[in-house]
Amino acid sequence: MAFPRPRSLNGRLLFGLALIALPLLAALLMAAYQLRRLNETSERVVVQGVQATRLTQELFAQTASLERSLRLYQVLGDATLRTSYESQNQRLARIETQLGQQLRTPDALAAVIRFATLRHGIEERVRVPGSQPPDFDQILPLFEQLDEAATHLSARGNAQIDADLEALRQQTERSQQRLFWISALLIPLTTIAIFAFSLGLGRPLRQIDRAIDELGRGAYFRPIKVTGPLDLERLGRQLEWLRQRLVDVDQERSRFLRHMSHELKTPLANIREGTELLMDGAVGELDAAQREVTGILRDNGLKLQRLIENLLSFSAWQTSNVGLEISEFRLRPLIKQVIENQQLTLLGQRVRLDVHVEDITLAVDRGKLRLILENLLSNAIKYSPRSGTILMRAQSQGTELVLDVGDSGPGIPPAEREQVFEAFYTGKAPRGHVKGTGIGLSVVLEFVTAHHGKVEIIDGECVGAHFRIRMPLRATLPPTLGRPPEGVRQHAA
Repeated sequence: MAFPRPRSLNGRLLFGLALIALPLLAALLMAAYQLRRLNETSERVVVQGVQATRLTQELFAQTASLERSLRLYQVLGDATLRTSYESQNQRLARIETQLGQQLRTPDALAAVIRFATLRHGIEERVRVPGSQPPDFDQILPLFEQLDEAATHLSARGNAQIDADLEALRQQTERSQQRLFWISALLIPLTTIAIFAFSLGLGRPLRQIDRAIDELGRGAYFRPIKVTGPLDLERLGRQLEWLRQRLVDVDQERSRFLRHMSHELKTPLANIREGTELLMDGAVGELDAAQREVTGILRDNGLKLQRLIENLLSFSAWQTSNVGLEISEFRLRPLIKQVIENQQLTLLGQRVRLDVHVEDITLAVDRGKLRLILENLLSNAIKYSPRSGTILMRAQSQGTELVLDVGDSGPGIPPAEREQVFEAFYTGKAPRGHVKGTGIGLSVVLEFVTAHHGKVEIIDGECVGAHFRIRMPLRATLPPTLGRPPEGVRQHAA
């Protein structure tokens, strides 16, 4: 039989608070009950003790007064003194009765009875028939016994008070122990209730947190399912709907990029082919002005081709259709090829290159490393002033390749350094520069990360932006039973 539980978040909150509050409330009620019992007992002990002490003191005083009246009656023989003796004797009898009601122990009650017996014996001897006076020689010695009985009665009363106080102390200790064990039992019960309550709410909250984190990182391919209160399950369904919408938008964007890039490549190939024919003089020799215009066309055709390649590479990588194609090659020829492709732009900008490249042999994806270098160099040329300097440096440090590309441009503001690697982020273009597509640096980051490397922005060595890449000299493929995973191919040199 399933235990009924509230289904809403508010209901579970109230249920959890009740689980935690009920043991505390029970402990408070038990403590209040114990305190009330102790208060009643202590009040009774104090009242009875005070009354017993007061009655005992009155008993001593009345006994002494009774003996004094009888002695005066012996000396003076006045009948009024006998009447006073009888009234005092009655008061003493009332004190006996009250003490008999206050004292409960057998010893104390026996002391009361003994005192009353002695007093009655004195009273019988005082009440002689006729007008003949009582025999005081036989009566007065009895008062010594009566005093001893009063002293014994007082001691028995004090013993009863001590016994009541001891019982009160023991009751207090028992109440303390009972409250201690209740508190000791309350701690694990409350801890279990808090743990169960936290577990019931913590799991769906962690599921929601993980789902939001994945959506923020662009990981849209894991379905979102939240189990728990109805409110949080409804929120999970809304997040799942949002995930599906983001997947659709991402697929539409990738499809658009692929289609547009492929549509642009065909006319661009024709433009570049025609430009090359003009430069080669296939339709006649060109004069200087015509050759300059044709060079501009070819230069911008190369730029446009690089942009389209970036778009295609980014789109393919985002949709996981392209993996690493590892091959072994030397780095210097690759950098030389990248520089030659940018030669016309470098000459037009009159930018000087400061190149320091070690003769390193790599085993990485050549095509992706070429795109990394082309994007960094193109970015440096774009933001370098005329007659500026661009630094290109490559060296090996242990098992890593350290690649530096820096320029003498305006640099990257610190506030934008975390965003320049995001896709389609263009930032605020420096004065005199046109915004790009925002793809180049995102492609650099994607491809470097694919090689288990990292990209840093360095300060202090170059005037402008300075990018430093660290990546393994030899890329490793994840083992899959001795075969490379699907989408990743490895070529020998």
